[in-house]
Amino acid sequence: MLHTLRHGQPGAASPLVIVHGLFGSGRNWGVIARRLSDRGLVLAPDLRNHGDSFRSDDHSYPALAADLAALIEAEGGAADVLGHSMGGKAAMVLALTRPDLVRRLIVADIAPVAYGHSQMPFIEAMRAVDLDRVEKRSDASAQLAAHVEDPALQAFFTQSLDLANRRWKLNLDALARQMPLILGFPEIAAQFDGPTLFLSGGRSDYVRPEHRAAIRARFARARFARLPAAGHWLHADAPRDFEASVRAFLDAPA
Repeated sequence: MLHTLRHGQPGAASPLVIVHGLFGSGRNWGVIARRLSDRGLVLAPDLRNHGDSFRSDDHSYPALAADLAALIEAEGGAADVLGHSMGGKAAMVLALTRPDLVRRLIVADIAPVAYGHSQMPFIEAMRAVDLDRVEKRSDASAQLAAHVEDPALQAFFTQSLDLANRRWKLNLDALARQMPLILGFPEIAAQFDGPTLFLSGGRSDYVRPEHRAAIRARFARARFARLPAAGHWLHADAPRDFEASVRAFLDAPA
């Protein structure tokens, strides 16, 4: 079972499962999860090969979706699911393969398509850190700076450091081997008919007009919204607007 942070208590609203993106963890979503927990229970799992969850050679989207299905089934019923980036793809595959477990779906800044960019430079940057010389996160950030210019990304990556054991909580080898699968999207002959919101950042190009045909082919009730001031990390760039959009969608009449 996935390591999962729990916020709030079961209430009238369906549980909300928040699924983080590549190199992240459930802990990254703490502020948003705590705010939304006034509606009811919020679950923020660490996906496999991330955080405190188990490691596996299989990082395919069907495997990630199966992990999420087991988590939701353990709670006893369907849930609302919010997924960002890689987590959004995992959430989409869950909705397509186990629609009985998903009440409403929010996909944050990603589409069900293959992307041509690579995340391998970030994996190589983390591999290049000499963990024997790391006593605190700032030591790792200083080393990452030689390969990663953005201080925000340096800080994000170092959140996945296990300082006590001088190791990454990310299974970098498995993620590197499975990168083509992570960047792609599996062929699934299914459609999710539940309410779905594709929420994207106005300064991001991850969800483009040409992606809408692929989205509507799989998510017939898809709606689209943008946060103008946000980039790909829309929940960090515009947290209040992001929270308001999520609340409005989840609490809208059926």
